[in-house]
Amino acid sequence: MTLLPPHGMADSLVAEVRAALQPQRLRQTAVALVEVPSPTRQARAVADRLAELLQEDGFQVERPEAGWRESPAVACRYAAGLPGRTLQFNGHLDTVHLPFVPPRVDDGVLFGSGASDMKGGIAAAVEALRILRDTGLLRHGTVLLTAHDLHESPWGDGSQLDRLIDAGYVGDGVLLPEYLADRLPLAGRGMAVLRVRVSRPGEPVHEVLGGAEQPSVIAAGAELVRRLVALDGRLRAEAHPLAGRASVFIGRVASGEIYNQAPVEFVLEGTRRWLPGTAPAAVRDEFQRLLAEVAAASGTQIEGEFALGRDAFEIAPEDPLVQAFQAAYAAVCGAPLPVGAKPFVDDGNSFVSRGRVPAITHGPQALGAHTVNERVPLAELERIAVVYALTALAFCRAEQPA
Repeated sequence: MTLLPPHGMADSLVAEVRAALQPQRLRQTAVALVEVPSPTRQARAVADRLAELLQEDGFQVERPEAGWRESPAVACRYAAGLPGRTLQFNGHLDTVHLPFVPPRVDDGVLFGSGASDMKGGIAAAVEALRILRDTGLLRHGTVLLTAHDLHESPWGDGSQLDRLIDAGYVGDGVLLPEYLADRLPLAGRGMAVLRVRVSRPGEPVHEVLGGAEQPSVIAAGAELVRRLVALDGRLRAEAHPLAGRASVFIGRVASGEIYNQAPVEFVLEGTRRWLPGTAPAAVRDEFQRLLAEVAAASGTQIEGEFALGRDAFEIAPEDPLVQAFQAAYAAVCGAPLPVGAKPFVDDGNSFVSRGRVPAITHGPQALGAHTVNERVPLAELERIAVVYALTALAFCRAEQPA
């Protein structure tokens, strides 16, 4: 990996951090994590592996349950001698429920389950921690590394991270090595999964044997779709300069068994996304009112689930974490990273909304997330390790405000 001329950081500092990077050690760590299957809700074995790797390196490790004793989280602190801020590296160890693919390295690219989402990124964060320890450059503040289960939906609900935050496992700023590399996401929408069931009493019945006289769950569902599409149209006026617009998306509807039978159920699934500054409770209440109105008009029963994923967030461009990260990124890549929106929701949303700390999602330029063909260039893991270490040096050196 070639480092371009630094911007805002001394050449000697960047060179020293780069020289401390051990590519083979980083590769071995990434492979060691990927080779342990860890579908969501079953991440204990890989959490144990990460804890062992850190302990073998001489780091003190904690294993907070954080509400999920089946897979205790991993927490590791590396503290300097002088006061300063705490920078947190955070990642999830669980993977989506797809057939397990063992790790392999081919032409400088790591393949395997979780390689891109996000065990490779966690390995890079571990290497950054080692660089700081090996060089002794971190003289102020603390670096906190955390890793956990229960991230991937629909199997996980993010609750283990929430409990970690509530228990104080949170820094003054957070870096998350998810697979977003082309922008610095300073804003992002909140998201909830919508699940609706429209029903009527009785059993399915033939159209000519009374079915046509029953309340139509399909007609009620069609009206519900119409109302949600109209709401999405109105939401187009709600725009954020970075995050884009609020939205309603319908991804699935289903009802009926055959063409001339009156069904008893209609189901709908989709998402609702909102902008920073909008309260999730207000969005939920709006959704529930809409369902109640359609139910009353159609004579059907409508049950709706508003499954909150993550809240919206926004980070100020002048935040010290943003400034530290941009200085580190420019030192490695030659120019600051363009700012933009986060296209998905992730743990960073929770750190901002629940932990009240800035959180930047920036990881390797990886491909294949949520597929059986996950892959990440090892050079990208090396880049992340260096950027993270340099960000820690810039961010932690400032004394935490009283």
